[in-house]
Amino acid sequence: MFAKVLLFFSLFLVSANIFAGPKIQHWTLANGAQVYFVETHELPMLQIRAVFDAGSSRDPAAAAGLAQLTSAMLDEGTDKLSTNDIASRFEGLGAEFGAGVDRDMASVNLRSLSDADLLNPALDLYASLLARPAFPEVSLERQRAQALVALQKDKQSPGAIAEKAFFQELYGDHPYAHESQGDEASLKTIKRADLLEFHRRYYVGANAWLVLVGDASQRQARMIAERVVGQLPPGQAAEVLSAVRTLAAAQRKQIAFSATQTHIMLGQPGMRRGDPDYFPLYVGNYILGGGGLVSRLSVEVREKKGLSYSVYSYFMPLRQEGPMLIGLQTKNSQGDQALKLVHQVLADFVATGPTDKELDAAKKHITGGFPLRLDSNGKIAENLAVIAFYGLPLTYLDDFIPTIEAVTAEQIRSAFRRRVHPDRMVTVIVGGGR
Repeated sequence: MFAKVLLFFSLFLVSANIFAGPKIQHWTLANGAQVYFVETHELPMLQIRAVFDAGSSRDPAAAAGLAQLTSAMLDEGTDKLSTNDIASRFEGLGAEFGAGVDRDMASVNLRSLSDADLLNPALDLYASLLARPAFPEVSLERQRAQALVALQKDKQSPGAIAEKAFFQELYGDHPYAHESQGDEASLKTIKRADLLEFHRRYYVGANAWLVLVGDASQRQARMIAERVVGQLPPGQAAEVLSAVRTLAAAQRKQIAFSATQTHIMLGQPGMRRGDPDYFPLYVGNYILGGGGLVSRLSVEVREKKGLSYSVYSYFMPLRQEGPMLIGLQTKNSQGDQALKLVHQVLADFVATGPTDKELDAAKKHITGGFPLRLDSNGKIAENLAVIAFYGLPLTYLDDFIPTIEAVTAEQIRSAFRRRVHPDRMVTVIVGGGR
């Protein structure tokens, strides 16, 4: 009996600590890099994530895919090490390296044991890849070939075709319009000198945020930060992205594709990170289409009418207005019927908002699942990178659950009526045969 009671209180304390949110320490280095640190000693591990304002939105107009190629090439060699040398050294140290980009940011990650004999050489190698990648020609040609193969595969995927067309139609000439992977024409023109210049411009202190989570003291964390990003040249922060255009009218694009299923995406510019309507829109979207099988779209389109196996909605907040998107797949013969019903469900939700029952259930699901978003160093680092990059309050994780619980049905109705316009959306339809 005593063991059961002790286990209960132990789980309660762990849960309480998670709900309280990790304690975030923050400072700025001399070169402008900002550091965010969470000290945890449960495991002898350290998670490091360097984030740069160097996502695909920074690609030159004629060099789409440059940010992605630069990221992919970081561990392809230094002036002294080959890509095989780098991979074997990380493996020998029990460390994991990874890098990637999205539309806003480039992330470079290291996961290492905190034992000094393993951590120190891993940090040295990580720092050299951040500061002095060689971008060898032979590796560039291999990465280029892989990227071109991926583009060819996308041409056979109606989902990929729909997503690319949706962003192009929604964002027009804005940098968010093109995919991170670029296109065939641009990938074939990118040279090693372009990678070097992109790295020189954006992988600098004034354009960097460093996240450290794990088994280290603050003194150790300060030394690590200086070691891995403190030696980067100061440089300059990336320019402010241009504003996203407002849709004046509905737009529709139909793309023929030989398949039994029609893929449909519709949406509009949604919201930015830190948007004052973020939480009402977030909770409202969970009820509309973000809550899986219990969402309104799923109940009306999937369960009641059987028009789609999967239907969903989400907001993708970015530096500028990321998309509010609804997606579904349906039989070719049911495309018009399904799209009409989606419009009806959306219009009804914008007009009337959620019921009290829906709102209560959504809050319970969101707050009940929130601790799982912070149950590992890696997940804490992911959340911390968002807080750092978008300049969210250090109390963001502490405030998340109380803020969700405070959202009212009227706030959701008001936000959706002001921000979501069913009559002014981009609709992309891929399917229906040729």
